Amino acid sequence: MTENIFTLLTQEVRGALAALVPDLPPEALARVQVEPPRDLAHGDMATNAALVAAKPARMAPQKLAAALAEKLVALPMVVEATPAGPGFVNLRLDEGFLRGQVPAVLRAGEGYGDSTLGAGIRANVEYVSANPTGPMHVGHCRGAVVGDALANLMIKAGYDVTKEYYVNDAGNQVIALGWAAYWRYLRAVSLGADEWNAEATEQRFGTTLQYRGDYLVAVGDALAERFGDQMMARRIEPGMLPAEETVSAFAPALERGWLVRTAWLDTARETAVAMMMAEIREDLAKLGVTHDVFVSERALVEAGGVDAAITLLTGKGLVYQGVLEPPKGKTPDDWEPREQLLFRATSFGDEVDRPLRKSDGTGTYFANDIANHQHKIDRGFAELVHVWGADHGGYVKRMAAVVAALSDRRVSLDVVLTQIVQVVKGGEPVRMSKRAGTYVTLSDLIDEVGRDAVRFTMLTRKADAQMEFDLDKVVEQSRDNPVFYVQYAHARCRSVLRQAEATDAALVAGLEGTALDALSDPAEMALIRRIAAWPRSVEAAATAREPHRIAFFLQDLASDFHVLWNRGRDDSTLRFIRAEDPGATRARLALVAATATVIRSGLRVMGVTPVEEMR
Repeated sequence: MTENIFTLLTQEVRGALAALVPDLPPEALARVQVEPPRDLAHGDMATNAALVAAKPARMAPQKLAAALAEKLVALPMVVEATPAGPGFVNLRLDEGFLRGQVPAVLRAGEGYGDSTLGAGIRANVEYVSANPTGPMHVGHCRGAVVGDALANLMIKAGYDVTKEYYVNDAGNQVIALGWAAYWRYLRAVSLGADEWNAEATEQRFGTTLQYRGDYLVAVGDALAERFGDQMMARRIEPGMLPAEETVSAFAPALERGWLVRTAWLDTARETAVAMMMAEIREDLAKLGVTHDVFVSERALVEAGGVDAAITLLTGKGLVYQGVLEPPKGKTPDDWEPREQLLFRATSFGDEVDRPLRKSDGTGTYFANDIANHQHKIDRGFAELVHVWGADHGGYVKRMAAVVAALSDRRVSLDVVLTQIVQVVKGGEPVRMSKRAGTYVTLSDLIDEVGRDAVRFTMLTRKADAQMEFDLDKVVEQSRDNPVFYVQYAHARCRSVLRQAEATDAALVAGLEGTALDALSDPAEMALIRRIAAWPRSVEAAATAREPHRIAFFLQDLASDFHVLWNRGRDDSTLRFIRAEDPGATRARLALVAATATVIRSGLRVMGVTPVEEMR
């Protein structure tokens, strides 16, 4: 793993504190942190060591801070240690020590910032998991980018990550998809005759066609090509006795004099799901998102996963027959209490216990999700991370409760919620996709601005903050566009290095061994400090499950670099390449190369391709 000066200094501070207070409890030492102070004028680092240790040490925080400062100033990398506030110590670091991060970056390459934080812990990151009922849209896009970047971030932080897509191919929405696909089949077989328009179909079959987008035309055509008219709905003639399974499953259609067999709808549904998932995979690949595993909800249910999970919870004494109180907002007049099979979610922090069976005996959506999480636990994951839309926020506590119950609290569940995205152009909302019928598709968005711009922009806000995706700003070449600003910094770095190599290849050879004393200007040192903060930024973002922090870090890094670039334009002695001073030139080229390397490392986490030059 690469050097992390925050980790190094934390170890030194804890060692100094332990020497001052030999019997300090381990939990107090564990709370000691070293981080940049809020005001950088106070130094390079600040530690809370005296504050967290004062009580167990039975010392006044200020007195302990003063004693600790005396010990820390003796460290070779510390030039000044100053007590500050109630138990803090500010540290100013030796510039030579800080400059040592430049060769550390060059030695590690894009692996700089790799961490042992995750210590090989097996983590399952489930994201996207869109219902296979239509094309991917902009809302799915944000969850896809956040999930993929978070998985990449956790990998960089040392976790053993599996990227998973949970295919919601069971339940009422997929049943509705089957009806819609079957309707498209009827239109394809009858060459689109008005006899099978949506309204007439709904009336004949006693169903509602929830999905009318043109994207299902291809499904109907595929069914028609495969089966011809074999699956055509038939009028029930006098004396005709339909199959018993049709009578029980599709009574509304029969009541209207039409025979639609279960097998026909099953085939329509399965074909639609397969074709939608193929399209979803294509859209995700276009976005640069790949999953290691696709898990079918239907397969889990049919394999007995729901029954097995409920049996497991029952064996733990966590399932019972009971009657719930009316939900909030319901009155006794509009609420019919009934006995249900319930999970004791309140024993694990939820507000109410949760139903496991519907009135027809099948599992609730929650019960199916229990099977999904038990499947993950059975595969040996210690940490589960989900990326959900904000509309699922009310579902978090019950899932956290059931994961704790299933695993005896051994497995953690973190849920990242993503808010909606509004796409605008020219200050106005973008018109909806004609093909999808109701929304802007992911494919449309990528075609408009490109994959990298989509991915970077989706990470410029915290996931649970609403976002306006401005198509004009995303392609604007200005510092107000973070995509351009960061890419431009990398392109400038690469341009400097190409120019130096073209002038004299020896200038860029073996830069990791270059003497760096010439790097002393405040702008140079600010850039070095930012680079040195990259390993800590990786760990902090991974711990918080907040990949947008990487975008923020890169914007700050790019800003520091552009400041230095502009300083060189105003002061010729700070230019990167100076023929009269090869020593200073090589030192600055090493800093430029390190900057480019860290930008690439961050962009790799984000799933964005760095550019070599701006066009």
